Amino acid sequence: MQITALILLFIIIGWIFWYTKKKPQGTISFPESFRTILLKHVHFYNLLTDADKSAFEKRMLQFLDHVKITGIGVMVKEEDKVFIAASALIPIFFFDNWEYNNLNEVLLYPDSFSEEFELQKDKERPVLGMVGNGPMQHVMILSQAALREGFLKESGTQNTAIHEFVHLIDKTDGDINGIPENILSRQYIIPWINRMHEEIREIREGNSDINPYGATNQGEFFAVVSEYFFEKPAELNSKHPELYKILQKIFNNDNGKPFVER
Repeated sequence: MQITALILLFIIIGWIFWYTKKKPQGTISFPESFRTILLKHVHFYNLLTDADKSAFEKRMLQFLDHVKITGIGVMVKEEDKVFIAASALIPIFFFDNWEYNNLNEVLLYPDSFSEEFELQKDKERPVLGMVGNGPMQHVMILSQAALREGFLKESGTQNTAIHEFVHLIDKTDGDINGIPENILSRQYIIPWINRMHEEIREIREGNSDINPYGATNQGEFFAVVSEYFFEKPAELNSKHPELYKILQKIFNNDNGKPFVER
């Protein structure tokens, strides 16, 4: 009886080993509903090759597994998850193995809020997105309305979520100062600073189509023109070719990858 029991035990162990080898644990397929949203609303995804689309999807799942998304007075729907993850990936997609180590959670508010994170309407300075500091370190706050609007065809050059993720990228070297030293090669830092100052001067003089909010400071300029770069690349290239070229360098996108209008 003992020999029979041992044989049976070895058979069971062998079957478990074979089964786990055949079907690796932790493998999650990309939801078809996510793919439908990407195809319909995320033009960056649609420009990618099939291989890059698969990589984009894999990295989306990794992001969503690492970063918690919490609704504050609002229900988080599939499109919100897709738009947040896509906004995170678009600026850093051409950097292998990039992870947002400075982000643990995204808080999703229904609409604008104050700098004290309180819901507000009809105020002078409504906030649509913010990267947290102090007690809110490693937290991003986004307006659900602004998040969704950023992926509508009528959104123009603006995308609030991309704007905030560019701030996070900028912040990885310690400061949100418009100089993303962790992704910008040293030889381009001075040309980039000079370009920023020239473009900010043009905005302040009323001679630029770039969102005037970009003239607030260097950090906001970098985030604003990054929105423009990913939302309306052909238009940016036509109106600001030097700015477009250096943004290609910053986002590692000067390797022939196509960027066209929606």
